[in-house]
Amino acid sequence: MTTVRRAVLTLPAAPLGPDNPLPALRAPAGAGAHAVDPRTLAELPRDMARGIGRDPLRSLLPAPVRDGYGRERTPADLDTIVIENDRLRVTVLPGLGGRVHSLHHKPTGRELLYRNPVFQPAAFALNGAWFSGGVEWNIGATGHTTLSCSPLHAATVRAPDGGPMLRLWEWERLRDLPFQVDLWLPEGSEFLYVGVRIRNPHERTAPVYWWSNIAVPEDRRVLAPADAAWHHGYERGLSRVPVPVTEDGTDRTYPLNSTHAADWFYDLPEGRRRWIAALDADGTGLVQTSTDPLRGRKLFVWGTGRGGRRWQEWLTEPGTPGYAEIQAGLARTQLEHLELAAGAEFSWLEAYGPIAADPATALGEDWSAARADVERSLSGALPRAAVDAAYTAWREGAADLAPEEVLAAGSGWGALEVLRGGHDLPGTPFPESTLGPDQEPWRELLRTGVLPAPVNGAAHLIPPLVASPWRDMLETAPADPTTEYQLGIAQWHAGDRAQAVRSWERGLKEAGTRWPLLYCLAVADREDGHPERAADHFTEAFADHEATAGGAEAATGPGTTAGADDDEGRALVATALGREALDALLAVDRPDRARTLWHRLPDSSRRRGAFRLIEVRLLLAERRPDEARAVFDAGFEVADLREGAEVLGELWQRFTDELLPDAYEFRMRPS
Repeated sequence: MTTVRRAVLTLPAAPLGPDNPLPALRAPAGAGAHAVDPRTLAELPRDMARGIGRDPLRSLLPAPVRDGYGRERTPADLDTIVIENDRLRVTVLPGLGGRVHSLHHKPTGRELLYRNPVFQPAAFALNGAWFSGGVEWNIGATGHTTLSCSPLHAATVRAPDGGPMLRLWEWERLRDLPFQVDLWLPEGSEFLYVGVRIRNPHERTAPVYWWSNIAVPEDRRVLAPADAAWHHGYERGLSRVPVPVTEDGTDRTYPLNSTHAADWFYDLPEGRRRWIAALDADGTGLVQTSTDPLRGRKLFVWGTGRGGRRWQEWLTEPGTPGYAEIQAGLARTQLEHLELAAGAEFSWLEAYGPIAADPATALGEDWSAARADVERSLSGALPRAAVDAAYTAWREGAADLAPEEVLAAGSGWGALEVLRGGHDLPGTPFPESTLGPDQEPWRELLRTGVLPAPVNGAAHLIPPLVASPWRDMLETAPADPTTEYQLGIAQWHAGDRAQAVRSWERGLKEAGTRWPLLYCLAVADREDGHPERAADHFTEAFADHEATAGGAEAATGPGTTAGADDDEGRALVATALGREALDALLAVDRPDRARTLWHRLPDSSRRRGAFRLIEVRLLLAERRPDEARAVFDAGFEVADLREGAEVLGELWQRFTDELLPDAYEFRMRPS
């Protein structure tokens, strides 16, 4: 009999820390790693090119940047939900994006996934914090979801066969769409069933992105029903190549045969069953299959080069086995987005389970025979018709059922949107009881037409909302500095940058606390090609916060709390503004002003790896290469180093032609 129960998992874990207090006005920092150069784009099939160019993110709004984590790990208890029958035990992390941490096959004692032995955030999600391992549910835009390290709503529901089912659901804020993920184990089944639904409750078409990312040990062969793949490397190319052996004679279906990090998007023929498998030397492993709407399949490899190996160590414990990712998505590639019509939905069913094939055939050189052998094994274990029937039974008999026992709570943003829009979403309730302090100012705006002023005038303490209905309400609300600040953010998100600047400038005239508005104006200056003016605005924002923080401390006494803007919060803002200001000053070659600001930072900030990196840049700008080299020799770690970042190697080459030490080698493409 299948059971669903709460449990606790203890792992060495780095704390997530606080979110960045500054609004995320810019596009994702790592977006360039997933770009396609214009010449290549012009040569692609038209529908693929349209999907790649569809509704790119102009900013991360309204999601916050999550960069408060570090790299010191201590044992921590993580809440889990365990789904179990006599064949499988599935461990889910509801507080961390609903990630499937483990898929344990009980008859053989095998772990079917790559299970990370630690929880170590790194800057791979669109908004920062992400971690590796297991099965993750990626919705939003190209990259890892902003919900990677966020809680989802979780509850039990009746499965199509009458047993218990786990439902996860949330409101994805980048695209403003609700979604649900239902997981269940039919009695006696060796396959985990996963029903997914994305709904568009709005009166407009919405761009949609979905990829289920499955981490598996990298010493596997990856098979999918395709003779070709779209290869995407970190050189921004996208080219169709043969599978399994590419033009250079290398069999790329073995992750360890690649030197550099790369994506291989398998070009599955129409009408063929959708599946992907990762097999070990014995011909056993994991297979994922789905109904037809989940069209894409992909292999991601880190590669055996120094950069790829360093990233593997960075994301887990050094000395542990590496991993690759097999993935499944709505489009052919992760660079594309689909259109979801107003009032419509995308839904499909996935299945995950063990596979056993003849190793001599499945791992042999005859690719057609290898695929056919795996597909025969899959058909015997889980026929295609059974997957289609399970989807129909779920969609028609279970997807809309009301949750029964609540197991975990997500955010209150969905409740706020349902309250505003009156959306009817059977199966995924967003009750008003889930509203919290972050949503309260917006509920007040909805109720009264006035956005309340926050404590001490700190407008940044109200998380922004940017969808057009909220922007319309802000435009008609009384025009105080807080409202102008929030209105400018919403206008910026909508692409009306000139009007956003005018709103921020109007707010600045009356504001007692000026730095949130100055920060926004600084970002606008930098994005509009005015780096000198941006540096001035960033520096002015830092100075205003410094003066405001000093005034708050003087008014309340050292060590006491000034409303919501307490000592910890002030240090957090000072660190975020200081990092931006230093970067801007160095970009326009003002090392003297940068050094002055450096000395005004909190000591705790200057000790962080990100600021040690800035110190290297500052020392080089001051023509002190030996001292810059000494910072490298002393050792530092930039906890939020972005995917594809090459800055460490670039700085190293400015003062030596020696080989970059392994500890700093994170480059993901050929030199």
